[in-house]
Amino acid sequence: MLSEFTRRLAVAALAALLVSCSTSAAPPPSPAAPRPSAETAPRAMVSAANPMAVEAGLRVLRAGGSAVDAAVAVQAVLGLVEPQSSGLGGGAFMTYYDARTRSVTAYNGRETAPAGATPDMFMGPDGRPLGRGAAIMSGRSTGAPGAVAMLAMAHADHGKQPWNSLFTEAEQLADQGFVVPRRLGEAANSRAGQAQGPDATAYFTKPDGTRIRPGDTLRNPAYAATVRKIAAEGPRAILEGSIAQAIVARVRQDPLPGTLTLEDLKSYRPKKGPALCRPYRVYVVCTPDAPSGGPAVLEGLGLLERTDIGRYGPSDAQGWYLFTQASRLMYADRDRYIGDPDFVKVPVEGLLDRAYLDERAKLIGPTAGPPPTAGTPRGAPVRSADATREVAGTSHFVVVDATGNVVSMTTTVESIFGSGRMVGGFFLNNQLTDFSFTPTDRDGAPAANAVGPRKRPRSSMAPAIVLDRQGRFVAAVGSPGGPSILAYNLKALVGVLDWKLPMQQAVALPNVVAAPQFYGAEVDKLPPPVVEGLAAKGVKLTPGAGAEGSGLHGVERIQGGYRGGADPRRDGVARGL
Repeated sequence: MLSEFTRRLAVAALAALLVSCSTSAAPPPSPAAPRPSAETAPRAMVSAANPMAVEAGLRVLRAGGSAVDAAVAVQAVLGLVEPQSSGLGGGAFMTYYDARTRSVTAYNGRETAPAGATPDMFMGPDGRPLGRGAAIMSGRSTGAPGAVAMLAMAHADHGKQPWNSLFTEAEQLADQGFVVPRRLGEAANSRAGQAQGPDATAYFTKPDGTRIRPGDTLRNPAYAATVRKIAAEGPRAILEGSIAQAIVARVRQDPLPGTLTLEDLKSYRPKKGPALCRPYRVYVVCTPDAPSGGPAVLEGLGLLERTDIGRYGPSDAQGWYLFTQASRLMYADRDRYIGDPDFVKVPVEGLLDRAYLDERAKLIGPTAGPPPTAGTPRGAPVRSADATREVAGTSHFVVVDATGNVVSMTTTVESIFGSGRMVGGFFLNNQLTDFSFTPTDRDGAPAANAVGPRKRPRSSMAPAIVLDRQGRFVAAVGSPGGPSILAYNLKALVGVLDWKLPMQQAVALPNVVAAPQFYGAEVDKLPPPVVEGLAAKGVKLTPGAGAEGSGLHGVERIQGGYRGGADPRRDGVARGL
């Protein structure tokens, strides 16, 4: 039986093949126009999904700010100009490299479920899971937001400029108006339920009654007021007081009101700790730990390390074959075992154990075998098959400052425009639909990612930082894309570390997403001999590589400075000082 992730990929691929009136949750990506998106710079760099956000970060760096200072400014602008992907009402994971200590810290700003959340809250009265659209747009989908609180924590640790100075660009753009980017214009005119809801309709409708289009000017004075309040008060501005009251009131409205309370917001706390790091060939790759997608990406690399993928390049079918087979195993294990380690036992050490990886890698034969099932790593509990239906509304950016400190941050509101409900000029997240809708299997075995009070849902976000064996910065990369994030990040890391491509070429590589029972790909971007060679090995690619396509952004250290890359599938750029 196909997993939900596999089923959704298959549906997306079929939609791409048929001429029909699509009602998908996200707008189809437009063909990316060729444009320069990579740059080299001697001192510092920002790579993000929108030039306005990049410029906000560079302004902070020019003034002597740190990578974290710039990250605050970048996120504040992204939440305004790319609200379909991330924002003040969402969550994030960050990895931070300290150039002085050569250490990597992981910050966890993942949303939390309210105290009133129950394992069956996404089950309908008929005992079946709620429809996806109904769940997303319900009040039940919103968790306590964590992105702003996480950034404040990181700023307290690594900031140089005053917190209240970092929101100027976002405030001015919101007050004075900004030119609507391509992706925002497309999302606002999509048939997604959130885009058609009352809050988005009010925001995106011009005085003449028509919807905004790319190139129009859009103002958001409510957002400007919110960032002014955040600048003055920090995360308390949205977790307590009038904005918090408005969030709770909006979440508790029909349909399907949620249980979020003022106490849920006030008690939210981000987390931090040492990043999860593992060797990969001559490098060390660091990511956040569970419930992020970091452990899965590290397992994928661990499997590939036991192959000779480095002998091949992106024009060789064998290289992509090895990539797909490692990916299938990575997804099978991740879907079964990863959840919030504060609530369930997550066998991360077992999944990354050398002996376990040795055995799993033996399943990669000369031709593709049957769909792999999850393995049994050391410390693995009995878990049900996964029933999580993760979607994609996310962004990634990288900042390197003049001291060599690095931020790699993936940030999200979950689906396109989150739940579609707005407060204070920003959209609320629908992050709780990242939980498994079905809490147990037929035999009663619990799902690792079942809903629970104050629990953080599983995430695919996996912002990565790569070091050499002396602890010096090599590269940072990450992507949006729902469950496909794992494959996108793995592709970029292979491109840079194994195939020795410049970061821009690595992020622009064709996307290939291999689930246990399905192979999705940007088939038209792959050389025909690669497609034919994969088919001969039993890997039959289907057009459609994931929920919204990638949005990879990265920076690498080169002789004399840094080189950036920005995914041509989005509006982003990499620019430096």
